[in-house]
Amino acid sequence: MKRKNKVRMFRIEKLLIKLCLALVVFFPIVNVVSKAALSNMNLEVERIKKDIAIQEKKVESLTMKVDELKSIANIKSIAESEGLSYNSSQIRVILNQ
Repeated sequence: MKRKNKVRMFRIEKLLIKLCLALVVFFPIVNVVSKAALSNMNLEVERIKKDIAIQEKKVESLTMKVDELKSIANIKSIAESEGLSYNSSQIRVILNQ
């Protein structure tokens, strides 16, 4: 009867084989999860950029409205409708330096 030689593996070899198998399974899973998280972050960034653009348009619109309301023509019309007169000799212009 022939006897088969059995290959004897040490504990450290078994541990290394298990570790390699775990890494072969673990890395693709981590890769997919990290790419999904990155994709979600990119979607969130795009949504925030869109919100910022909307807010910038609102600010621009309100700035234009303020400029329109503080124009001399508007001030004159409101003053006349309230019974006031516009006297340019009493207006002082202050310049910021």
